[in-house]
Amino acid sequence: MRDDYQQLVDEITAVLRAPATLENRDFALIAFGVQDSEDSDDAAEPALDPVRTRSILQRRSTAAVRAWFEAFGIARAQAPLRIPPDPAAGVFMGRICLPVRHRGVVHGYVWLLDDGHLADLELGGPAGARDPRLARAMETADRIGALLAAEARAGEELGELLRDALTGPPAGRDAARAGLRAALRGAADGPLALVAVVPWTPGTGEDADHPGLPHLPGIVAACALPGDAAAGMSGAPGAAGVSGAPGAGLAALVRLRAASALDPARATAEQLLRSPRATADGGSPGRPAPRAAAGVSAPRRGLEDLPAAWQEALAAARAAHADTHLGPVAEWSAIGPYRLLAALPALPPDAAVRPLLEPAHAELARTAETFLDCAGQAGRTAQRLGIHRQTLYYRLSRVRQLTGLDLDAGEDRLLLHMTLKAARLGPPGR
Repeated sequence: MRDDYQQLVDEITAVLRAPATLENRDFALIAFGVQDSEDSDDAAEPALDPVRTRSILQRRSTAAVRAWFEAFGIARAQAPLRIPPDPAAGVFMGRICLPVRHRGVVHGYVWLLDDGHLADLELGGPAGARDPRLARAMETADRIGALLAAEARAGEELGELLRDALTGPPAGRDAARAGLRAALRGAADGPLALVAVVPWTPGTGEDADHPGLPHLPGIVAACALPGDAAAGMSGAPGAAGVSGAPGAGLAALVRLRAASALDPARATAEQLLRSPRATADGGSPGRPAPRAAAGVSAPRRGLEDLPAAWQEALAAARAAHADTHLGPVAEWSAIGPYRLLAALPALPPDAAVRPLLEPAHAELARTAETFLDCAGQAGRTAQRLGIHRQTLYYRLSRVRQLTGLDLDAGEDRLLLHMTLKAARLGPPGR
């Protein structure tokens, strides 16, 4: 289907004699056209401004660019819009935006650089009175809209099957897997990996008709999951957690090139984290919204083990959120003790360690955790924390006073270490 989009974008480029770019509703690049200078009135190619260059190279526009363009009402537009340049926003050339709609719903945008070649293109007036070139371009945009709508419907159906296979009742999982297997054909045999992104914000307001399911190469199915299935995360002791709101997480089933190589899944996770939907409500001037994180499961052959793969991906996402050394994308195989801790039921902190978890003792908790991460080596710990050894020894003595634990005893050290890691990870479903 990507070839179909490219062909249609090339048609618009040829009709309007200006390079066109097609992005979906979330500003992810789908296809772009290049104007052939031999067919142009000028010998030189039109220069690219930074926004278009970044969109082509990174396959997506930034959140700031998206907000700037959306301020012109492109999501509500029924007809082409002319958008002026704004060097302060990095937009050195104006744009003509052709909204890509189907049955009243916007599914994407065709962008044209307004570099002077299109100055005579009249955008106003009724559709029947438009410049013939623009009328043909809009007819092509409507064909693109129909394709995107069909792709969205197919994606939603696959997403529903994936959701049932991951979190549905046991009686329904077999039927969901059978439906997925039939729809995915050979891809269902793997190798595959699940990617979890938490949080993932569903469409609201003008986006309500768009579930926000991604359409990226390599993703064979994706679904948004509610908070009870996409467990929330909290940061280090005292940090805010992600509320378990509906649509709080995203599951994406990704095709791998080989069972030993998770690179495609990692690349997909990184792209998903750049989506404007990889955010959470709840931010404020003094307390920003929790950052998103992603986890990648171990590879799988076939669809039989999807629920377990989802738990792995979710645990890895929680670990990536909890420990910045792992994130923003973490693989299940690389999260160490969090593999065990994420599988445990939520328990209150051990009574001996609880005083250390008070916000007033956050620095002592970090010191103790770093000391244990460094296998009790004082020199490495002091270097990592950037403090003098005597300062380290003083802090460790305060940890002993607060907890009553002997940091020279293996069992006490294990208890303290696991309690601190569990507190950082946070309980599921928060």
